[in-house]
Amino acid sequence: MAVQKLFEPLQMGDFELKNRIVLAPMTRGRAGVERIPNELMAEYYFQRASAGLLITEATVVSSQGNGWVGSPGIYTDKMVEGWRIVTQKLKSTGTPIFLQLWHCGRASHSDFHNGALPVSASAVKLNGDQIHTPFGKKDYETPRALTVDEIKATVNDYRSAAANAKDAGFSGVEVHSANGYLINQFLDSKTNLRTDNYGGSLENKYRFLKKVMTAVLEVWPPKRVGIRLSPNGVFNDMGSPDFRETFLYTIKELNKLNLAYTHIMDGLAFGFHEQGDPMILAEFRAEYDGIIMGNCGYTKETAEERLAAGHADLAAFGRPFITNPDLPERLKNNWPLTPFEDMSLWYTPGAEGYTDYNYYQ
Repeated sequence: MAVQKLFEPLQMGDFELKNRIVLAPMTRGRAGVERIPNELMAEYYFQRASAGLLITEATVVSSQGNGWVGSPGIYTDKMVEGWRIVTQKLKSTGTPIFLQLWHCGRASHSDFHNGALPVSASAVKLNGDQIHTPFGKKDYETPRALTVDEIKATVNDYRSAAANAKDAGFSGVEVHSANGYLINQFLDSKTNLRTDNYGGSLENKYRFLKKVMTAVLEVWPPKRVGIRLSPNGVFNDMGSPDFRETFLYTIKELNKLNLAYTHIMDGLAFGFHEQGDPMILAEFRAEYDGIIMGNCGYTKETAEERLAAGHADLAAFGRPFITNPDLPERLKNNWPLTPFEDMSLWYTPGAEGYTDYNYYQ
């Protein structure tokens, strides 16, 4: 059989990853009403530590960023203490863990904010199914556009969250700039209708992300910072005709930062763009010198194809990692996977559907 690059080590900054398999960030809703990480969450990540790298579920940088029931935060001392339980438990495994920094922006509801509207780049409503709020399913609302002063305050929230992640013992952080959340809402011309320095030109639409990255890089060295992009994303009612132009500009700018990695939702895998041919990893590889992490519905075979072609250096796995905590071992030995189609318990409180999946016997 051909060389299996998935199981080769990779030097990522000062980390030697034991393989090229990454636990993708996946919201699981186990942090409770107070959004404080706990022992159950520590066990979940510990079970999956045979990955080369772990990325946590999306973690809100401020109360304003909330938009998902039971998702964790990183903006209070108690949240930092909760995350410390997770990082301490993982120390013995030697597996690095990055915290994903998140702000939901318009993908939220006033129920999360004591009646105040969610915020975004512009007052453009998310057209989609209803959102789960603390008080049940509700229709999406038209968000309020952030003022320039509020943008500066939000950038500072990312800086503080990055510092809190360091205090909590994380190996690094990933900036969530994908899937229709706040940073993506500034990048995308569908959701950014601004006429000030944060809208209009590619440079202006990129400005918010640039300031967030600058703030995070004041706290962490570049090789401890990653970023996630979804160039083909239509989730959360995204997708603009100029997506290719936008994301080629973005990757060229990110190439200047010498980051640990750039995590890209791969158009070749699935999620074909409504506005044209999807962007594939080869387009980003041509413009980016650093480590590329591919992600989107990969099987062992499709992940190997990306690595063998040199289009990606790491492959992130999501859903199969939920039901197969020992996914790297199963892939390496060609053991069967526990099916991952039943999502009924994925976001419910408690261990069921979370930490009760078995290792292969």
